[in-house]
Amino acid sequence: MFEKILIANRGEIALRIHRACREMGISTVAVHSEADRSAMHVRLADESVCIGPAPSGKSYLNMAAIISAARITGAQAIHPGYGFLSENAKFAEIVEAHGITFIGPRPDHIRMMGDKITAKEAIARAGVPVVPGSKGGVGDVEEALRTAAGIGYPVLVKAAAGGGGRGMKVARSAADLETAFQTARTEARAAFGDDSVYLEKYLEKPRHIEIQVVADSHGNVIHLGERDCSLQRRHQKILEESPSPALNAEEREAIGRTVCDAIGKLGYLGVGTIEFLYEDGRFYFIEMNTRLQVEHPVTEMVTGVDLVREQIRIAAGAPLSLTQQDVILSGHSIECRINAENPETFAPCPGLISDFHAPGGLGVRLDSAAYSGYRVPPHYDSLIGKLIVHGRNRTEAMMRMRRALGEMVVGGVETTLPLHQRLMSEPDIQNGDYDIHWLETYLRTGKGRTGH
Repeated sequence: MFEKILIANRGEIALRIHRACREMGISTVAVHSEADRSAMHVRLADESVCIGPAPSGKSYLNMAAIISAARITGAQAIHPGYGFLSENAKFAEIVEAHGITFIGPRPDHIRMMGDKITAKEAIARAGVPVVPGSKGGVGDVEEALRTAAGIGYPVLVKAAAGGGGRGMKVARSAADLETAFQTARTEARAAFGDDSVYLEKYLEKPRHIEIQVVADSHGNVIHLGERDCSLQRRHQKILEESPSPALNAEEREAIGRTVCDAIGKLGYLGVGTIEFLYEDGRFYFIEMNTRLQVEHPVTEMVTGVDLVREQIRIAAGAPLSLTQQDVILSGHSIECRINAENPETFAPCPGLISDFHAPGGLGVRLDSAAYSGYRVPPHYDSLIGKLIVHGRNRTEAMMRMRRALGEMVVGGVETTLPLHQRLMSEPDIQNGDYDIHWLETYLRTGKGRTGH
């Protein structure tokens, strides 16, 4: 097992990784930008190294600085968390080339799944159902029109190297497609330096269901059930829950088995998430994330499995600590992402947190690196923390989340707490009757399906 791990991230996920390391008896090295000198993960780590000024391009994305910090401190492994360099195959290769273990998948799998086209092709060959669409990239408008005619409108133009909704446009007719195609390519080029796009059938009312998988180097693959991430704004997840109110045990077992078979065929190593659109009882693969997900705590709450601990053990060459038969989903868990944003406009609201109180009680967890007196910097993601609850069933979890949201205090900056409080009172949310378009409609009209 490793004796020292460098955490190449910041905020709540850096603190989450530190906690897992501490419980395993592993020393930690925190890297930080000049803006994060007083961050909680820096305060708690055994060692810390400043790797550059505030802009992430000069600090948390500075590969040379991170590698140097690992070499100087004698770290044997690097955990990238999520975001930043977590899905950068070149970084994983450089880490390994310096004799340091990258806590994550092999570089070839990161690269494969980082390109939406190759990912879709690989996963389809492995037997996973995919959304009907182009067989590869679409080079021009004429080809796009021919492809769309075969798929049937509406279609979705998507960036091959995309994510977070960038380089993604809907075309409901041939007249719409030319503009959608050109706009998606322009956005993709600006965001990812790659204007390759492909086409998929656009599903009208799907849910976003993702399956958590874990695979070791000894040929063992398990799944830990699903997360429902359908409450989204501009393709950014707002609230997640597990298990999904839309699935039954038979569907869960079938898709879990399919995913495990595919992951085994690919020879994947580590933690990963297979994301699907789910509509009318059918699953359609959309992408695979080769890292820890932001919403991983809901899976931990219903399974009792520490995903970060499993990541570290797998990277050290150990087998999984449990089998599929050991995985039992118990109760229900919900996670609300609390951001330093205006709850109406979603404009970022960095600044000084003057008051901070974390809710508590049975079944309540807050993953946050914030504290009273902490200044939310303007340079990074606006996430303040993730409020997670667990209950014996979904109704109890909903009531517990309502109570916990009412207890949480974040003073000095605007947050999305009021939005989550409203959502917990919406009949559609209470009934589990929502899809990936529900939140956008609610924010635009102030009403759910029931008209409230």
